[in-house]
Amino acid sequence: MLLYNVTLIIEDAVSEKWLEWMQEIHIPKVMETGMFVSSRLLKVIDSPNEGVTFCAQYVAENLENYNTYQDKYAPSLQADLNDEFANQFVAFRTLMEYIDKK
Repeated sequence: MLLYNVTLIIEDAVSEKWLEWMQEIHIPKVMETGMFVSSRLLKVIDSPNEGVTFCAQYVAENLENYNTYQDKYAPSLQADLNDEFANQFVAFRTLMEYIDKK
């Protein structure tokens, strides 16, 4: 299992609009790809950054699903984000692997 994490710092002035857009449009579109088994959206409460920091997290069953998402779906979904909130956010993405307890 893999965790795909998108950390995004959004300007205060548009943070509520962005949050609504994520919950109603973007996350449902990501999940409709079928490449992830679950998602969650978190707000960072102790961020040292200006603006509001959020983390959108998606769980993929395997690397093949993640790679398919990146190749087939991510470019257009990221373009939608850029179109909707151009120059109002900074994002960085990480892929993490779950470690089983021994």
